Amino acid sequence: MFSKDEFLQEVQKALDAFCDKQQAEFEAISPDLNTVVDYTRDLLQGGKRFRALFCYYAWASCLGEVEPTQDDLAGIVGIAASLEMFHAAALVHDDLLDQSDLRRGSPAIHKRFETHHQNKNYAGSPERFGVAGSVLVGDLMLGWSSEIFGHALLSSTNKQVESACRDEFSLMRVEVMAGQYLDVLEENAANTRSISEAVGRAEKVILYKTAKYSIEAPLRIGAAFAGADPGQLGQFTQFGIPLGMAFQLRDDLLGVFGESEITGKPTGDDLLEGKRTVLIAKTFELASASQAMALSMVLGKRDATLESIERAKSIIIETGAQKFVEQMITELSEQAHSAISGLPNESALTELI
Repeated sequence: MFSKDEFLQEVQKALDAFCDKQQAEFEAISPDLNTVVDYTRDLLQGGKRFRALFCYYAWASCLGEVEPTQDDLAGIVGIAASLEMFHAAALVHDDLLDQSDLRRGSPAIHKRFETHHQNKNYAGSPERFGVAGSVLVGDLMLGWSSEIFGHALLSSTNKQVESACRDEFSLMRVEVMAGQYLDVLEENAANTRSISEAVGRAEKVILYKTAKYSIEAPLRIGAAFAGADPGQLGQFTQFGIPLGMAFQLRDDLLGVFGESEITGKPTGDDLLEGKRTVLIAKTFELASASQAMALSMVLGKRDATLESIERAKSIIIETGAQKFVEQMITELSEQAHSAISGLPNESALTELI
């Protein structure tokens, strides 16, 4: 078995080796394709890697006293690497959809393609080139994720285990795309929908775009690779869903109140992007007419002044929406802690919370 650090090193090695292989194949087509692999490789460096870790610890916990073979170890590393590749693809598309210029404090992929276009003095629009490049890179990484995942499953001789893993992986892909569309829909159609139902709609977006994809799916995929039974898979769902919801709610608070040095994005970036989070939905629900109008003047407005952003933050606090979300996080975290009790390898999973 690997320690946490050893496992993450193995996952990074697997991703680097895959990128090396793709670079060699792409160079044989055209050296111009080096940019595609370079941007992919850069995005795959670092990050929290908690999807890989939840997958690994769920797998390890379900093995019990069984000592894994080298093929098993290689398989779980490959599966974790595929999840990280999938996540990176989702980030590329998410940044483009949200028009986010930064990712982890560096230019987002579409902005990097724009700069590449400008540096090379290409004809046409740098912005359109950036959009095209990021769409293609994101799509490519989705395909690569499936390739890595399929290769990792070759290590399993149990067809039932392989089928269960594929089912969980396929479900993850469908659910995150569904959640992403609901997120885009909410940002664009919120003014035509009931304010009283906005919190519930925002919670559904969190469930499918983040909670199930970021935590439940990696847990269940790792457990399935170990041959977990339906009861064990259900336990991981009961643990993963509330934890994933709490994680996203905390991220939403950081998206408004977090320091740019920590988040890697401009202050109040979620407000400028117009994200219809639970935090924003609850604010509108509790706000007076004047407060709602002031918040609307900032939400989705990229040219909003720093003064208006600070006023919007104050409104979120004044209405009690921030306190409401903090309480939700506390309750969901308690649910996750309760669900984890009795799971094998409970202490390792607790460390990740």
